[in-house]
Amino acid sequence: MNFFCFGLNHRTAPIEARERFAGHARSPALLRDLGCSEVLLLTTCNRVEIYAAADTNIANEEIAQSLRIEGGSSAKNDLEAFYRKENAECARHLFRVAAGLDSMVVGETEILGQAKRAYAEALANGNAGPLLHRLCQRAFRAAKQVRSKTQITRGPVSVGSVAVDLAEKIFGDLRGRKVLVLGAGETSAKTLRALASRGVSDLRVSNRTPARAEELASELEGLAVPFGTWLEQCREIDILISSTAAETHLLTPPLLVPILRDRADRPLFIIDIAVPRDVAPEVNEFDGVYLYDIDSLQQIASESHELRRQQLAAAEAIIDEHVADFQKHLGLSKSGTRPTKECPARVSGELRTSEL
Repeated sequence: MNFFCFGLNHRTAPIEARERFAGHARSPALLRDLGCSEVLLLTTCNRVEIYAAADTNIANEEIAQSLRIEGGSSAKNDLEAFYRKENAECARHLFRVAAGLDSMVVGETEILGQAKRAYAEALANGNAGPLLHRLCQRAFRAAKQVRSKTQITRGPVSVGSVAVDLAEKIFGDLRGRKVLVLGAGETSAKTLRALASRGVSDLRVSNRTPARAEELASELEGLAVPFGTWLEQCREIDILISSTAAETHLLTPPLLVPILRDRADRPLFIIDIAVPRDVAPEVNEFDGVYLYDIDSLQQIASESHELRRQQLAAAEAIIDEHVADFQKHLGLSKSGTRPTKECPARVSGELRTSEL
């Protein structure tokens, strides 16, 4: 049985392509139908990846189709953006991803939590078996060692912190600015904390789940805004940072036109870090509106990359050790694997936290 990784990320595909192949709840089931015995779907704002085990070869075209969002359009050469890694190279890739070495912000810490949640979901849905269990546990262990034995996490360590860096470049001192963060997931929470650390006192947060918005707002002495009224806030805020899981645009030109009439000559800066995007790209065509998406943040992230370059060699050496040990442990070769029959450890239906 072979295992493989198939996906695309911020390096291989622009956001327009990542939106079309953002994956969905049915993707693992579709892959099981194609012959995969184990499947894990990892989706973030910068990557969509499938980790799977199968006895037979599954065509790239079929895997890509399982990741296409419903109603997603096709574009010429879509498949050229995807990469596929088999066996040992698949393991190396996941170890680097979990450690933050393959991230837009090298060394960022959010990806490890996202990978753990993806594994937990695969386990809960019966899609993770002994091979993915061993692969993921080793990846989490490698990531922890990279963090503890290198200084790879110096500087901005999340997409949210890079977004705040951009806002600071635009406005200079952020104190006195009014900011609305749309969405209350992990990325939004880190963005809000980064804003608070830069002296922003007028923080507003809106989410489809009111309790989560209220929790975050209370933590940072901000204001929770009902999701049904967030658009009205755009009449007075300076910065909108959006990071939701919406499948369609939340802000479009027709919705923004009446808002802009009330803003006079005050500019509105929008940082959209959601994939698929929350804000229609055409919004950037309005005078006084400055829209940045997740791909716009890459240049700022590359600047902070220099702070960590000297740590990369040490981190890669740790990854090499884990890959070699993983190969030895499973008897892994280029032609296949011989996974043991050990099952994922559970305690009262939950994962053992010591293993994560």
